[in-house]
Amino acid sequence: MNLKDKLILAIDFDGTVVDDAYPKIGKPKLFAIETLKKLQSDGHRLILWTYRSGKYLDEAVEFCKSKGIEFYAINSSFPEEKFDEATKSRKIHADLFIDDRNIGGFIGWGEVYQKIADPNASPINLPKKKKSLFSFLRKNR
Repeated sequence: MNLKDKLILAIDFDGTVVDDAYPKIGKPKLFAIETLKKLQSDGHRLILWTYRSGKYLDEAVEFCKSKGIEFYAINSSFPEEKFDEATKSRKIHADLFIDDRNIGGFIGWGEVYQKIADPNASPINLPKKKKSLFSFLRKNR
């Protein structure tokens, strides 16, 4: 996989990495830890993207660290980003969002990895590099 194939993946925690037991931490979902570690070792950037905050967020981060998962950022697009609700949106930048609340429900970690590792073998539409507005206008003449 080359640099242009690396993705930024926003990963939900409760119901996706672990069974939903909020505010407690549920049992890890089948293949969740192994898949996240493999995605990380493949060079993808993982962002923990969760409703959790405060001590409950700290517990989720520590749980993941104890399993060998280090996130590039937590509830932000990049590590240094500071949230200021007066000037910024809570929406983060990611190529794909992995969440149990997707339309159709969560597909499972085995299928998540297969779709990311070999997008030609699955119907997932991985993001394309964005083009400028002008290229879009030229295309639709």
